[in-house]
Amino acid sequence: MNIQSEPSLLSVDRLTIDLPLSGGVLHPVRDVSFTVRRGEALALVGESGCGKSLTAMALMRLLPEDAQVPSGTVTLAGRELLSLTEKEMECVRGAGIAVIFQEPATSFNPVMMVGESGGGNDPHAFDVRTHGGKSACR
Repeated sequence: MNIQSEPSLLSVDRLTIDLPLSGGVLHPVRDVSFTVRRGEALALVGESGCGKSLTAMALMRLLPEDAQVPSGTVTLAGRELLSLTEKEMECVRGAGIAVIFQEPATSFNPVMMVGESGGGNDPHAFDVRTHGGKSACR
C-alpha cells in the first residue's frame, strides 16, 4: 500500500500556542499543521526559539502551566488529544506518543529504564511502567 493512501497516525491542524507576557501575549506557534502516516518520519527544523520544542510539548500536553492552546487540534490514531483529561493523557504518553529531545545532557541510556537513566531528572522525561505484565492504563 502507498504511504500516501495510509490513514493519518498523527494529525496536527492549525495548532496555535500563546504565552502570556506582562505587556501582552507572545504567539510562538501559530497555525501549525502537519500529518504523519504509518511508516513516515517527521523532523521539526528551524532556528533556535522558533517553537519546535513548544510544538512537541503541546502534542504531549506538557506545556508550561501559563501556556495556552487557543486553537487547533492534535489527533493521534483518531483520538483528539487536546480534549483528553490529564489521567487519559497519562495513558497516551509513552504508550502512544513520546518525545525525546536531542540535548546531550538529557539523553537516555538505552539499557536503563527512563527513571534510572541520565534523563531521569529531566522534567520532560517520564517513566512508563507496567504492573504484572499489563499496562497500568486500560
